[in-house]
Amino acid sequence: MVCWRSEQRGEKSTKIPVESGVGSFASSTDSETWSDFETALEYLQSGGADGLGFVFTDEDPIVGVDLDDCRDPESGEVDEDAQDIIEKLDSYTEVSPSGSGFHVLVQGELPEGRNRRGKIECYDNARFFTVTGEHVESTPAAVERRQDALEAVHREYISSASESQSRHSPKTVTANETESSVEGVGLSDPELVEKAMGASNGAKFGRLWNGNTSGYDSNSEADMALCCLLAFWSGGDESQMDRLFRRSGLLRGKWDDVHYADGSTYGEKTIERAVQTTSEFYTPAKKETTKSVSEPSESPRASEGRDDAYVGEKNRLLAERVETLERRIKRKDKRIEWLEAEIQRLEARLQDDDTESVSGEESQHVSNDGESGSASLWRRTKRLLGTDAE
Repeated sequence: MVCWRSEQRGEKSTKIPVESGVGSFASSTDSETWSDFETALEYLQSGGADGLGFVFTDEDPIVGVDLDDCRDPESGEVDEDAQDIIEKLDSYTEVSPSGSGFHVLVQGELPEGRNRRGKIECYDNARFFTVTGEHVESTPAAVERRQDALEAVHREYISSASESQSRHSPKTVTANETESSVEGVGLSDPELVEKAMGASNGAKFGRLWNGNTSGYDSNSEADMALCCLLAFWSGGDESQMDRLFRRSGLLRGKWDDVHYADGSTYGEKTIERAVQTTSEFYTPAKKETTKSVSEPSESPRASEGRDDAYVGEKNRLLAERVETLERRIKRKDKRIEWLEAEIQRLEARLQDDDTESVSGEESQHVSNDGESGSASLWRRTKRLLGTDAE
């Protein structure tokens, strides 16, 4: 378990996971920042947090289905799709903290592929769900095993490729795409996706490309991570980055929302910042116009380009690892500071208790000049045992 606090980031309120008893940032991928339920509840009741959160891990069989913006907080009216999903899963369901959505917990294994589409998201690892305890009475009180139902919901609402959704699907990027970078300058859209998928961090790209945000504490962080990868492979081509992001599983309505005073959208600013924070870019070899995508050049220049890409990716991975370790060190330092302060407080309390308990005996010892230290100790012992005859 973790606790969480609500923080305002721009125009949106965000739930930040915090470590119980400490208050520092908790990570959904670092078990050292988690606690048991009792500890988390005690910290919540002390006023240190706004709520509780359940962390999904590979070690448990729990899958969470998050249904956003599907319930009227005042009337309780529920969207048809959300109601259908809740009925099909038929497992423990509770209302989200905002009152405008639901969290459904089931036992099962999340099907492969993308894990979100629109307002529906599924998680089974490296994320946390807020816990309200506001149980939906029409659903079971226990987390039931619902593998078949989970697969059916995933197939119908997340992985289905209907005509209206196909433009957002990674599968629409093919070698026959007309949208591509200029010959000899950059990679075409299909080439870029293929290169990124086959790179040393291709698994990370693949997860983000398919809409899987596991390992990130917010959707915005996942958006930025994918944009940084797109920035590297596109050479900072913002139009190509935008075009590809719109085909990824991360695309949501927020992408085109105007969030800034200068009229910039959330997507435009995310791409701009990704390019600014990317220190190295992939430079492909100049393509021969007679060569097809399936017949890449094996010239020394191409080999050099691949080497440069490898070094760039390696540096990026190392930088990410260093940042992770630095954050972990900071959390441990805060934990050590808290423990040291707690030790000092307890030592001071023990010292006060000892001083108070023996002050009377020490005064008596001073007044009796002929009494030895052993006699004084004996007198104190008898008094504590209630056998002092005096």
